[in-house]
Amino acid sequence: MKAPVFSTMGCRLNAYETEAMKELAQQAGLENAVVVNTCAVTAEAVRKARQDIRKLRRAHPEARLIVTGCAAQTEPETFARMDEVDAVIGNTEKMQGTTWHGLAADFVGHTEAVQVDDIMSVTETAGHLIDGFGTRSRAYVQVQNGCDHRCTFCIIPYGRGNSRSVPAGMVVDQIKRLVDKGFNEVVLTGVDLTSWGADLPANPKLGDLVMRILRLVPDLPRLRISSIDSIEVDENLMTAIATEPRLMPHLHLSLQHGDDLILKRMKRRHLRDDAIRFAEDARKLRQDMTFGADIIAGFPTETEEMFNNSLALVEDCHLTWLHVFPYSPRPGTPAARMPAVDGHAIKARAACLRKAGAERVRTHLQAQVGRHHRVLMESPTMGRTEQFCEVQLSTPQREGSIVDLTIKGHDGTSLLA
Repeated sequence: MKAPVFSTMGCRLNAYETEAMKELAQQAGLENAVVVNTCAVTAEAVRKARQDIRKLRRAHPEARLIVTGCAAQTEPETFARMDEVDAVIGNTEKMQGTTWHGLAADFVGHTEAVQVDDIMSVTETAGHLIDGFGTRSRAYVQVQNGCDHRCTFCIIPYGRGNSRSVPAGMVVDQIKRLVDKGFNEVVLTGVDLTSWGADLPANPKLGDLVMRILRLVPDLPRLRISSIDSIEVDENLMTAIATEPRLMPHLHLSLQHGDDLILKRMKRRHLRDDAIRFAEDARKLRQDMTFGADIIAGFPTETEEMFNNSLALVEDCHLTWLHVFPYSPRPGTPAARMPAVDGHAIKARAACLRKAGAERVRTHLQAQVGRHHRVLMESPTMGRTEQFCEVQLSTPQREGSIVDLTIKGHDGTSLLA
């Protein structure tokens, strides 16, 4: 018999949970299975999931095929109807050892083909203790899951449930364990990271967690936080930005748009000026701060003038790393019922945003030439600066080490040292 094959789609959190599932499946003794961890962020993601399932079935005709993840949670019947699929399990069930023991014990006799409960009833998020993944240099720690907000374009709350936080003590213990194993950088991750703590006693904030980690794990060289909602950033997080050099000067902002009316139609909680003000405040506290951002092109009702406000936001917020999403309607969301923008216009606007992002990257790279950086090595010849900029090295270094380098040039996408 063979060990299970895992296929992961979507976000970093999904990748983290795949690593946890691997351990649960191994402990249960599951064999000869293919597990597909799906994404539901767009209709295209669901289409690709079905396509990948068919490919995996052809590649592994004798294996039992299990589908899980956000798409399985939001539309289990879509996958249950597929001839290629043997079982569908929800986002809560996939993190439970009993699920995997049931699958391993008797796939047909003891296990229902569809195990997807109401995720809105889930009130806890377990701290899954894995040893990190991706590289031997950087580990990801899930501290939060779910989302209490209802942006009009987003289906994810219905795949992840309401916001739940991992208690600070569990987070600190896991990070200590990862540092003891040699990881030099830890990334805090979640679905709506800045909502961390709202469901915990005394309602702590993300900044409280960051300060506690840095205080109680003094041997951790580098701490990162993943995508945040800038309007929810608390005072302690701003203090950490200003005073804690071990907190990396790179923030990925969930901005989505640069026009106030579109932001309201998206049901976002910030306006254009809020985003600009936050970026200015963060840069005043930390001069080397860089920003990434998610921006949607062609949201329903978006005019050319509205799009230009998004385009201008790239410069107004000094954004460097852009994640551009051409809008595609997601069935089941309010935005899918709004007047659509022409598909050709959406494609052109997305290309325009990506071009602006590429120019910002080149500007950032040029500004680093001649400067000294501490670079975390992800491979013998590639590492990342504290601002998460990729560096290509001519002389190999030890993977996982942090090295002091002088930047000699760049190739348009990476620094050279």
